[in-house]
Amino acid sequence: MKIIVDAMSGDNAPEEIVKGAVKARDELGVDIILVGKQEVVSSLLESTDKKGLEIVDARDVISMEDDPSTATRRKKDSSMAVALNLLKEGTGDAMISAGSTGALLTGATLTVKRIHGIRRAALAPVLPAGENGVMLIDCGANVDCTAEYLLQFAYMGSFYASKLMKCENPRVGLLNIGTEDTKGGELQHQAFELLSRASEEGRINFVGNVEGTGVFSGEADVIVSDGFSGNIMLKTAEGVIKYMMKELKGVFYASLKNKLAAGIMKSDLQAMKKSLDVNEVGGTALIGISRPVIKAHGSSNAASIFAAIRQAIEFYNSGIISDIENNIDYMKVKQE
Repeated sequence: MKIIVDAMSGDNAPEEIVKGAVKARDELGVDIILVGKQEVVSSLLESTDKKGLEIVDARDVISMEDDPSTATRRKKDSSMAVALNLLKEGTGDAMISAGSTGALLTGATLTVKRIHGIRRAALAPVLPAGENGVMLIDCGANVDCTAEYLLQFAYMGSFYASKLMKCENPRVGLLNIGTEDTKGGELQHQAFELLSRASEEGRINFVGNVEGTGVFSGEADVIVSDGFSGNIMLKTAEGVIKYMMKELKGVFYASLKNKLAAGIMKSDLQAMKKSLDVNEVGGTALIGISRPVIKAHGSSNAASIFAAIRQAIEFYNSGIISDIENNIDYMKVKQE
């Protein structure tokens, strides 16, 4: 298997990107195609065994200041654009990038293309909750959604949760301002009806509306949302986690007694911190694209890139794309 890695995008590129890719080559047994400035990437591999590593030259880089809607078209020789073209051509089996989310999503949609019949690809991070986590789909790719988009998100999220999160008959919830069937605006009402119908047909396991407070309490395995609400949910959760970890650290350093308690609980605290660490997750899958694309965190270090490559391998081997293709007829709203 070959994984294409955008070596020049991200806050810590290219050093951490290359380091994580080499670690994946060594420990996961995959070949790696590093896309970026030949001389820069080569210099980082001077003392490394080159077996299983390939460099594809790309002279430009897409920055966060570039317009995401046109970036890959205007900068055709950027590491992201070249990597996406390699994926489209079948040179590699999956692709990861820590670059601009908007540019990657737009580039993947225009270059690699969506699965036939899918209206919009979605960003679907897995958040820490319970044993398997909870998927939030969509978290920002599609600000304006239709009920059909949300229906397709539910199917795609359900396939992902079943195959990669190991959830048997994953429970699908609709993010809303209340749990009652009548809550929400017109979009939520229409989506609720479509999701209920799909559940009655036995195609998904829809459990109804889920409030923000229920996202992390195990009420559902997949949370379906428009990208606007989902992004607010995601960013709020990230902020709360950072705040709580900071406050918890302050508590344990407040006195000698607390420091001793922290020492006793060290292994448990480290396990909790690890479960909330974005570097352990790796990245976010772009679900609905015809080939596996993983968006790594912008601040990814080597450990995060390694995890993103592992995620890309699992995504490729899971058969999710085939599941979506085989069920596409059920994921469309029939015109009356």
